[in-house]
Amino acid sequence: MTVKTFAEVEIPDQVRDAMGEELIGLPDPAHDIDYSMTRVHQIFARLPVDELRQLLDFGRHVDTPGVTLVRNLPADPELPPTPVDGGPAADKKTFVAESVLLGLSGLLGEPVGITTEKAGRFVHDVVPVATGATSQTNMGSAVFLNFHNDIVYDAIGRYDVSNPDFLVLSCLRQDPDGKAVTYYADARDVVAALPAEMTDVLRKPLFRLNAPGNYCREHAGGEPVYADPMPIISGPEDTPEIAVSANGVLALTGTAQEAFDRLQAACREVAHQVRLAPGTALLINNRKGLHARSQFAARYDGTDRWLQRTYVRRSLWTIRYRLTTGDRRVMA
Repeated sequence: MTVKTFAEVEIPDQVRDAMGEELIGLPDPAHDIDYSMTRVHQIFARLPVDELRQLLDFGRHVDTPGVTLVRNLPADPELPPTPVDGGPAADKKTFVAESVLLGLSGLLGEPVGITTEKAGRFVHDVVPVATGATSQTNMGSAVFLNFHNDIVYDAIGRYDVSNPDFLVLSCLRQDPDGKAVTYYADARDVVAALPAEMTDVLRKPLFRLNAPGNYCREHAGGEPVYADPMPIISGPEDTPEIAVSANGVLALTGTAQEAFDRLQAACREVAHQVRLAPGTALLINNRKGLHARSQFAARYDGTDRWLQRTYVRRSLWTIRYRLTTGDRRVMA
């Protein structure tokens, strides 16, 4: 049976408008994240049952697509200039975009903050930053961002355990040229495109993931911080999990390097492509597949591409060993 690996959901106009009227009055969710999550849950629960079920199913079932594009979402009536430093916009007057992001996230699980990523914030502003233009991070724009999962440094020696189960990417402003493309390669499609002998190699602990670029820069002087050896692909044949770091993968043998290179090529062959625009959001299963981003032109003048992102865990229980003192959603 062929498994569908990409899906779309479109919110009806009248539903979008009704939701927007309620969302525009909500406060900055950073002030009380649990209140905000509860309030947006009330609003998103009134989506039409077919669309609501499709979004809920995305988060709760094994056999659903690894990526879903949501269209026709409410948006802020006006936006300030795109931030240029990778942080939130200090002069944003309404919080419709943040509320939409959290509403979608709450249908999948629980937003989580990581102290080494965006200072532990729950809403990540993903914008080009001049000092990171060529980096393999969310600040980049001048280079292709390799196919990867979002991973997090973890002292246990594995970066694919406490990382997010899902990402939500919501577009506030498209890049001025409309050229930026987000890609998603589902592991089921990738495995089907690879020779069996290559998949066998990728299932062996012959690879070490490098920590995220932000972590290496801020905590290791820019040097690699490799995890313990692990496989790239794991799990059942028909429902594989895949783990790749954007900031580099160290293959431990020549055969492993060849298999990894073939994997990246297969990702390009099978990937779904999306040009995010205002009013659209991308739900990404961070375990079922890998995502990437094209090169695009950045101007650093307030008109650049502006996405917001959440890291979402289906449950916070399994990562409770990383909880920080005094904040039930922020992990050290």
